[in-house]
Amino acid sequence: MHGKTWVLCLLLLLAMGLGSQEALPPPCDSQIYCYGDLLHQVQMAKLFLDDKEFVDMPLSMAPDQVLLSFEELSKAHNYSIPRQQLQNFLAKHFQAARQELEPWTPGDWKDSPQFLQKISDTKLRAWAEQLHQLWKELGKKMKPEVLSHPELFSLIYSQHPFIVPGGRFAEFYYWDSYWVMEGLLLSEMPETVKGMLQNFLDLVQSYGHIPNGGRVYYLQRSQPPLLTLMMDRYVTHTNDIAFLRENIGTLALELNFWTEKRSVNVSSGGKSYVLNRYYVPYGGPRPESYSKDAELADTLPEGDREALWAELKAGAESGWDFSSRWFSGSPNTNSLSSTRTSKVVPVDLNAFLCQAEELMSNFYSRLGNDSEAAEYRNLRAQRLTALTAVLWDEEKGAWFDYDLENGKNPEFYPTNLSPLWAGCFSDPAIADKALKYLEDSQILTYKYGIPTSLQESGQQWDFPNAWAPLQDLVIRGLAKLPSPRAQEVAFQLAQNWIRTNFDVYSKKSAMYEKYDISNGGQPGGGGEYEVQEGFGWTNGVALMLLDRYGDRLTSGVWPALWEPHCLVVALLLSLLPSFLPQ
Repeated sequence: MHGKTWVLCLLLLLAMGLGSQEALPPPCDSQIYCYGDLLHQVQMAKLFLDDKEFVDMPLSMAPDQVLLSFEELSKAHNYSIPRQQLQNFLAKHFQAARQELEPWTPGDWKDSPQFLQKISDTKLRAWAEQLHQLWKELGKKMKPEVLSHPELFSLIYSQHPFIVPGGRFAEFYYWDSYWVMEGLLLSEMPETVKGMLQNFLDLVQSYGHIPNGGRVYYLQRSQPPLLTLMMDRYVTHTNDIAFLRENIGTLALELNFWTEKRSVNVSSGGKSYVLNRYYVPYGGPRPESYSKDAELADTLPEGDREALWAELKAGAESGWDFSSRWFSGSPNTNSLSSTRTSKVVPVDLNAFLCQAEELMSNFYSRLGNDSEAAEYRNLRAQRLTALTAVLWDEEKGAWFDYDLENGKNPEFYPTNLSPLWAGCFSDPAIADKALKYLEDSQILTYKYGIPTSLQESGQQWDFPNAWAPLQDLVIRGLAKLPSPRAQEVAFQLAQNWIRTNFDVYSKKSAMYEKYDISNGGQPGGGGEYEVQEGFGWTNGVALMLLDRYGDRLTSGVWPALWEPHCLVVALLLSLLPSFLPQ
């Protein structure tokens, strides 16, 4: 069902409504992969341990034939097909999941990239070599039939091969790819990075934004906007100005999506400011987590279910799926059913956009377009003013998410310091304030990594999990400050994280998407699926830290100094000279 037919169906759905509940359009037009009775019956039968398995299965015949066969089978069983018959139906009409992707060894992969020589510790250097090898295991390319017969696949076609996160995440993901690209550039693989960038630019040309990931059921939600930063890292590495000039308009188009579709007005101090949020007004359970979303919604009145499903999609768009961060202000704050992502103005999203606006201004200046450069300079200045007015807390020395109904959320998240990473602040005394905030929050007492939050909700983006990109936000944010104390704390946080990654790898011979830091470093848990191995962004961040601090990092036993409260001690020791007579 395509084009006008789909639009008419959507209009009919919107006109009908469902009781008191407003019907929202489905996340794509496929009656197999995004909505409809076939999806519902298969997913609610729980034929697979992971709902994602079904929606990643290619079709064995045209969608219309599959739907017709399903309708006949469903009628024959009074619209409730027994489990065995459903399994037989899938065996006949579908292929095994992820068959449309082939292993790919990047053509620009080579032995012994230069950065390895920076690593003094021989065990860490050998480990870094193994991480460099992993790019070959995570490389994928699409079979030609995904281009010639797209209707048979949930996979969105990409012309160029790419690096995937790993495990159940066998397609590309938007924000993961930034940290992957950082690692690839250290591995001296700029052609692989250029191909991945071109895939993303093509998606913006096709859809106006970059989807969450490379499947049709992800189409109507994005992820944290890091495309402009990806371009900056590539151009800085290669000086490929021609590629920048060719694609600058596409970068602007992606930022326009966030301006037009994800902006919100916030009043503070008698003034109105425009900031951004995650917001996905599309209905139905997420196809890749269908049964969980459907069962969760069953706990709510029927009129509240569409709103919950839209909020869950917004949570997935944030990259933090899921976290008590999005429950804030709800009566039942540890329940996924209280997710209200679109009511939150997140610090990190606005920091990322502030950084992108600055980069766009720099790009246009470099290309000789002074008027566009001035436009983006103004946009950044407006956002910086809004960040300070709405999200900054002078007393606590950090930025905080703003709940549109309840004001600032005082909880700790590593993203509370993301404007440091993005270079989106103007306070020259920020280093002391940020260090005091980390100390007051007792974050420096965690010796295996920076926790995602201090709330234990059972969700994966909460305590006790720690995630590589969040370590990077804090570590590089501090490292870039002109403060020796901040830079030393950044190093010690990097040492903690590298030790955790290295120790787990030494025991398990694997890298993981997240780590449990509550009782020694180990693979993380919680959330909707088992912890995944691979793992793209974890590898990328590890290589970045090994590159930055390779001459100082060690693989050995944890020194006694770095027991709990260790970093606080380091901080106090670093302050000592300022109290001594000059």
